[in-house]
Amino acid sequence: MKRSDTLHNTHPGEILWEDVIKSNGLTISEAAGMLGVTRPTLSNIINEKSAITPNMALRIKTVFGGTADIWLKLQLAYDLRKEEKKFIANPPLLEVFV
Repeated sequence: MKRSDTLHNTHPGEILWEDVIKSNGLTISEAAGMLGVTRPTLSNIINEKSAITPNMALRIKTVFGGTADIWLKLQLAYDLRKEEKKFIANPPLLEVFV
């Protein structure tokens, strides 16, 4: 499997945890404080219960650097891959436009 395939299957919250928070020796509480959000809000993102929103992407960019759009692209790729699996498993009856 290519690295890009692996990234598309990885929730951006896991990437945020591994590559930003944990690698900088921060706790979830510390990172949440830096981002100006509650610990449960950040924990939900890290534990794949919530998505990275445009507002959160801007917060991550401001605090940790990088760009907001990369976080949104990671979220979009993850969401699309997840829906694609559901779509393939239970395809709707669609008529192709010719």
